[in-house]
Amino acid sequence: MPARGGARVASRSDPLTSIPLTSYQRRLLVFLSVATFFEGYDVIALSQILPNLRADLGLSKATGGLLIAGANAGAIAAWWLVRRADWWGRRRALAVTIAGYTFFTFATAFAVDAFSLGALQFLARAFLLAEWEISLIYAAEEFPADRRGLVIGVIQAFSALGSVLCAVTAPLLLATPFGWRAVYGVAIVPLVLVAWARRDLRETQRFEQQVLARGGARATAGLLDVLRGPWRGRVWLLGAIWFLSYCCTQNAMAFWKEFAVGERGWSDAAVGTAVSIAAVVSMPLVFLAGKLLDVVGRKRGALLIYGLTAAAVAGAYSFESRILLTGALTLGVFGVASIPPLLGAFNTELFPTALRADAYAWANNGIGRLAYVLSPVLVGLAAESVGWGAAVRATAVFPLLALLLIALGLPETAGRELEETSALRVRR
Repeated sequence: MPARGGARVASRSDPLTSIPLTSYQRRLLVFLSVATFFEGYDVIALSQILPNLRADLGLSKATGGLLIAGANAGAIAAWWLVRRADWWGRRRALAVTIAGYTFFTFATAFAVDAFSLGALQFLARAFLLAEWEISLIYAAEEFPADRRGLVIGVIQAFSALGSVLCAVTAPLLLATPFGWRAVYGVAIVPLVLVAWARRDLRETQRFEQQVLARGGARATAGLLDVLRGPWRGRVWLLGAIWFLSYCCTQNAMAFWKEFAVGERGWSDAAVGTAVSIAAVVSMPLVFLAGKLLDVVGRKRGALLIYGLTAAAVAGAYSFESRILLTGALTLGVFGVASIPPLLGAFNTELFPTALRADAYAWANNGIGRLAYVLSPVLVGLAAESVGWGAAVRATAVFPLLALLLIALGLPETAGRELEETSALRVRR
């Protein structure tokens, strides 16, 4: 298939595997990476400001927990927006999600109470996570097969970088006269620039071709069609893998400060130092994760990433030594940030263009994100009885179960064109 700008897409069997990206592809990669950077920033922002927010609005710890759970529920609501990409097209859906998260993120700075803040963050989270998923679909459809993992990995790495920047700048912004509101208010300028830059965005070539194949008609799949047709087993399998993954990754970083302070006696400063070290050391590894998936393949990459994640989470909630805890935290950051591009690659590669967004929405948002919302609540309840260490350490088994499903159920997709990977048979 010809790529934008006339360059031919290389496949695994294609000798021209070093064809450079076109100028449009390079611009697209920058745009998608920058847009997704703010997804990472906003997702982590609420946890960074929660103590100050509770003090300002007079919220209890329980109410603060419910606030985070309510915002996280926006990940499930993103299901509707992601599905629109098969109806409206990738370009329109991405533009809507960028505009939506720009508006609702900025509006959060003007929330007057817990209810309005929770509602605004629910909507912002829905648009943010939909933007992230549609960006991965864009990457899968517009970039060469031999570098698809690299591109998806870079986009996800920028999301992780956004989380790191928020963690670093939040204390500085909280010290301003605007307090927690500044964390959301400062985002408006770069977000508006991203919304403005998307005017040069093109529809993906694959989506245009499938619309032409339909005689100009857009997709009209019913609500449950992808769950009833020949792709249903693949959707449920990937949904289960996402679900098991979130059971661990959603809690691994969220509760580590609680564990380090409450069960290891660390100070806030010591926690800040460990998190900074973990972020700095792990970031280069996160940026290389996508390349790893192209070089060794998705399934071998999964063995490394999921194995490290399980071991790191177990260690980060077990060790006594500060050095060992910081080392485990570093590997945990790498694992938690590397699982989404791995599963994103599988989820975009294993479905045809007409159903790619619909299948992603059902597997990730409809099934997988249930664990994203519910598992922190269950872990918190368990921690009241057994402590944070034992409660979160127990979740390390879930990446291993997800890895088992990948090994037994999914085919290798690295280096193959989407038309080939979407036709691969999934074991049952």
